[in-house]
Amino acid sequence: MVGRVRIPPTLATAGREIFAFARQALLLRHDARSFVSPTGCCEGDDVVVFLHGLFATAGVLRPIRSAIAKHPGVHTAALSYPPGPGLRPIADRLGEALAQLPQSVRVHLVGHSLGGIVARYFAQEIGDSRVVQTISMASPFAGVPRARLLGFEGARDLDPSSPLLRRLTLGHSRAAHIPHLSIIAGSDEMVRAPVIHALPGGDVIVLDGRGHNTLLFDDEVARILVQRVLTTARAPGQPAT
Repeated sequence: MVGRVRIPPTLATAGREIFAFARQALLLRHDARSFVSPTGCCEGDDVVVFLHGLFATAGVLRPIRSAIAKHPGVHTAALSYPPGPGLRPIADRLGEALAQLPQSVRVHLVGHSLGGIVARYFAQEIGDSRVVQTISMASPFAGVPRARLLGFEGARDLDPSSPLLRRLTLGHSRAAHIPHLSIIAGSDEMVRAPVIHALPGGDVIVLDGRGHNTLLFDDEVARILVQRVLTTARAPGQPAT
């Protein structure tokens, strides 16, 4: 009888990350042009708005949105944007999208990589009273070395020397009352020493054996998001439901 072949943990992690890249490539063509609005959304519901990473589209968020939307009273939305303009124009575009939602919903901003930074930037620098929490997945709040060499504004905003990143991590803030969770990929090869990239002052969950893009398709990540949505207290001024 032939025994089961044991795959080394590092090789298994690399394999999952390669699979995640391939899966993203298949999903990129979807949801690339407009705000993906929640369906059947009522006053007082929870809406989880997903934001993608650099060089992606909202299409890559389809699997995790599907996992979240199975829960009654929880709806999902997603926004696509080009990487070039930088944090402020993307955040302005997010504000325009949120204006389409009912006024009494509770908004949970969830972003992968660059998207997590956009989520916190929006909550802190622009603001919307309906936002009750922000969550980042593998977002490099400590910056990406030499990102500025890519030459466009969105990349310069991710450089460790970026004034915008420094402002976020110092926590100036109309968003002090809005909780943040950093979900960290313990085997992230895109951002080294991944734990240092958590937003200072927020909650942190490290998921070992996951790579940067694997988080998008991870069942544990979906479970964490659902739990946070269902248990997060309303922000001040939110109406009772």
